[in-house]
Amino acid sequence: MKTNKSYLKRLKITKSGKLLARSAGQDHFNAKERSAAKRIKKRGSEFHISNKDRSRYLVNF
Repeated sequence: MKTNKSYLKRLKITKSGKLLARSAGQDHFNAKERSAAKRIKKRGSEFHISNKDRSRYLVNF
């Protein structure tokens, strides 16, 4: 069984094993935003996934 690479590219795995993902739809219309709002959009949030899906998509992680 191989890890799904397209799925893995959208996530970041921390040293402790947590999954971080960016919130969707935050790439456009940022020119008029405050700089604080831009930083918040770039920040990743914790991504929750069931153990069944984790074993299916992220085999070696």
